[in-house]
Parts: sequence; structure tokens; C-alpha cells
Amino acid sequence: MIHLDAPAKLTWHLEVTGVRPNGYHELRSEMVTLALADHLEIDPDGDYLRIPGREDLPTDERNLVTKALRRVGRRAGVTLHKHIPAGGGLGGGSADAAAVLRWAGGVSDEEALTLGGDVPFCQRGGRALVEGVGERLTPMPFESRNVTLLLPNFGVNTAQVYAAYDELVALGERPDGRNHLEAPARRVEPRLGVTIEWARATFGDVHLAGSGSTLFLEGHLDSSRTQWYVEGPSGSVHVVQTVTTP
Repeated sequence: MIHLDAPAKLTWHLEVTGVRPNGYHELRSEMVTLALADHLEIDPDGDYLRIPGREDLPTDERNLVTKALRRVGRRAGVTLHKHIPAGGGLGGGSADAAAVLRWAGGVSDEEALTLGGDVPFCQRGGRALVEGVGERLTPMPFESRNVTLLLPNFGVNTAQVYAAYDELVALGERPDGRNHLEAPARRVEPRLGVTIEWARATFGDVHLAGSGSTLFLEGHLDSSRTQWYVEGPSGSVHVVQTVTTP
């Protein structure tokens, strides 16, 4: 059995720089990898995908692990232990696919992009300036950062967030700030806006991770523990303290 980690990615800042004729949005963002990670057990002689305790996630051709195996022409039995929340903007599925690509020897950024815009970065990891639709990566020097994640008990649909971004632009608004997707994400999921305001009043300089729903701030809140739960305005919020990784 081969054991692999699939580190989460955190979008430190995000700008939407344009929209291509095919509708894809061009971005300029700084991404970093985190110690928070999914774990994959790979049986080279098997042919299955299992996700213990996560009956809500597909294990067929819709899963990025299966797609990554097909991309590299391999078969394997994979048991995927999920720790990165789904729909949280931390690239969990992309991280899982990237772990499979690395195990198989890696592919080009262009090939990785066919699996999703975050997969090229997740395959490389570390810290990088990511541009275009995820295909242009410029490595940046590693910076050790303590990070606290605030994980609400709901996700946000990424496609709907980008559609809401386009709607705001059509209305004459141009989302800006550290994360250009915050305003459209609030538009898609009203609970997110309420949670962001509560988090900023409670914890200080809190930011949205990608298209959400994860929120984050630099630094740790409590040196005596790594994770706990607090009650937010829309239900339980999972607080996870982690660090950036090379």
C-alpha cells in the first residue's frame, strides 16, 4: 500500500482580470499549500475508489481521482480519507487529483489543467503566482505562515459565484478588494455574508478563501489546541489552525 498526502490550497488573494470568449474567467492570485491535507491509500493492484464515511461524494467517473487515473492511463485501488471540506474553496478535489498525478510521475501544467483550474498549482504545491485560468504559474519564495481557517457548515457553488460576478459586472458594478469573488459569493449564499461580518467582528482581519465558503486569517488564536468548534450566526463553525508548507 502506498500512502500519499494531498495538501489543501489556500488562495491568499484573488483578482478577476478578465473573461475569455468561452466564458472562463482569467485570474491573478497568490496560492499557498497548507498542512491540512486529505490522505490517499493506493493499492497498485486494485481498481476501486472508496471514500470512508462520505457517502455524499461520488466514487465513479465524476470524481477527480478517477479522472486523474484515466488521464495518466493507470488503474489502482484508492481509499480516500477526506479532511479538506467539500465546497469550501480549499481545492480538495484538485488536491486529490494532483496527488494521483504526482504518484504517476506527473504531467505538464497543460495536461493538469484539463482536470481543473487548481490542479496545476496543486500538482506543484508550495507558493506561486497563478494567472490565466490556472495555467500560468510563477513560483514564489516560501514563507512560513500560521493560518487559522474558519469552516462554516455550508459550502458555496463555484459556478454560481462566477455567474453572480458576471451579473454584478452587467449591472455596472466591478467587484474589487483582496478577493474579487467575495461580493458575488455573498450574493449566491446569504449565510456567507452574515458569517463574514460575524467573523470580522469576532476575530479581526478575516478573508474569504477563493469562492468560499472557507474564511481565514493569518496567525493562530489559541496555542493550546489545533481545532475546535464555535457557534456562528448560521450554525457551527469549525476552527482549524494550520501552517503553510513548501
